Amino acid sequence: HVFQVFAASTSELLTYHKVELETLTPKEGWVEQDPMVILHLVEECIEKCVGYLVDLDINPNDIVAIGITNQRETTIVWDSTTGKPLYNAIVWSDVRTKSIVDTYASKIKNTTFLTTICGLPISTYFSAVKLNWLMDNVDEVKNAIKDNKCLFGTVDSWLIWNLTGGVDGGLHITDVTNASRTLLMNLRTLEWEPQLLKFFNIPSQILPQIRSSSEIYGCLKDGPL
Repeated sequence: HVFQVFAASTSELLTYHKVELETLTPKEGWVEQDPMVILHLVEECIEKCVGYLVDLDINPNDIVAIGITNQRETTIVWDSTTGKPLYNAIVWSDVRTKSIVDTYASKIKNTTFLTTICGLPISTYFSAVKLNWLMDNVDEVKNAIKDNKCLFGTVDSWLIWNLTGGVDGGLHITDVTNASRTLLMNLRTLEWEPQLLKFFNIPSQILPQIRSSSEIYGCLKDGPL
């Protein structure tokens, strides 16, 4: 995790703070991270940088915008009423979904079915099959979907939802580049594709709204900025 502050006029790096995020490997081929730790480390990095700016005699209120770069395929599901994760984040490199991928691959008679719509091959990398594993194996996820309080997102969505208010009006959104790595977005319409949602059995109500890559999404609701 790193939070960097640049000068708008020159792109000069003014200050930064970096911390390491622990990766969990509970089984061979499984790669997880704690979503709450991801969030807390982001908040820590922001707070530290604000302190550094003050030390440099730079007013933190002069920051005009904040952007996010993240692990695109890493999958997080959380409870919209409590704000708590329903399971650890499943990281892009996790391969526990190999059997799910093999099952889907055997069902696809037209090998270009997926690539012509979403541009991606069937693979353990992408979020749709990670969601399938969570829906099949984690009771908390099954129950939250049944009760209509499950939210899904990649790391960008998790951070934006929390930083813009969380349970108190947090925005459940993503951008087209992150959405394009889920196996679920139509590259032509830039929207969630009903055919793919049906194919992967993903309920549309858990998905974030897809937005452009560069716009004002919302405002920070807490913290030093």
